[in-house]
Amino acid sequence: MMKNYYEILGVAKGASEDEIKKAFRALAHKFHPDKKGGDEAKFKEVSEAYAVLSDKKKRAEYDTYGRTFSGTSGAGGFDFSGFSDAFRGFENGGGVEFDIGDIFGEFFGGGARRARRGRDISIDLEIPFKESIFGTERRVLVSKMGSCDTCQGSGTKTGSSLVTCQACNGKGQIQETRNSFFGSFTSARTCPTCNGRGEVPKDPCGSCRGAGVRKQEEEIHVTIPSGMEDGEMIRMPGRGEAMQGGPSGDLYVKIHVKEDRAFTRDGANLVMNMSIKLTDALLGIEKTVDSLDGPVDLSIPAGVEHGSVLRVRGKGVPMRGGRGDLLVRITVELPKKLTKEAKKLIHGLQAEGL
Repeated sequence: MMKNYYEILGVAKGASEDEIKKAFRALAHKFHPDKKGGDEAKFKEVSEAYAVLSDKKKRAEYDTYGRTFSGTSGAGGFDFSGFSDAFRGFENGGGVEFDIGDIFGEFFGGGARRARRGRDISIDLEIPFKESIFGTERRVLVSKMGSCDTCQGSGTKTGSSLVTCQACNGKGQIQETRNSFFGSFTSARTCPTCNGRGEVPKDPCGSCRGAGVRKQEEEIHVTIPSGMEDGEMIRMPGRGEAMQGGPSGDLYVKIHVKEDRAFTRDGANLVMNMSIKLTDALLGIEKTVDSLDGPVDLSIPAGVEHGSVLRVRGKGVPMRGGRGDLLVRITVELPKKLTKEAKKLIHGLQAEGL
């Protein structure tokens, strides 16, 4: 009897790719055999259904003929290479309590594994508003695992040498055979003793005890580009923690921008407020604005209204291909108290219909 893959995943025949992916995530999590109450048979069934319905060509063949004819690979004649995509962004914080890479590495003979690398680290850096607009540079002291200065990362004592790792017999990998409901599969993992090098120090370095890395402080030069916004991250490849036998991780610098009393940011534009007297609003006036570039002359036209925005071009945030503008928001101040003479003059204006 032909299996109904749509019923197995609990979706309609016209379901979108996202709906199919979401249904598979939920069912794989529910039936995974390593979980309490899991069901191996059900897990295999939903995996088979997803392998077909997540592939456009196979899904079209299945919808037309009730089976697939495309070349496949992997256990059971299905290609599970896209399964990790179904779980991307879902493994951490999405409710899945297992590593999808490990699941299918275990079930289908391993496959490519992520290269071992040093740990990524992050720091927070606060800068003034003006420096976020024009860019700046900082030197920060970071405490992290770095390459050992004594042995230059080799892990060996000076004058000593490396010998073959006995744990992996110099191969750098350890073969493991696992049993699953698909049968027995052999996979390889990086040797934890030599970190994949196949060799270990004959006489370990006294500073790092043969690890090749140790905790230390490093001064790092950070270039902050112009136009950075609050909360943005700068990625510095290879400036994270070091690892013997593998590349270093990355350093992420999160930028925090201090608030400015005079300016706020609106995309590529800078915004500031300017208060003027009622008479200046009626008659117009020339003002000097203290922009981030220095003093700028601003012509306020007669009859300007409260809340009007005047634009000073090219005095905003430096962007690729140019700069934004400075927007000056006008606030008209009304006098709280009037002298007798002022009242007399205003009554005269009122009589003129103003």
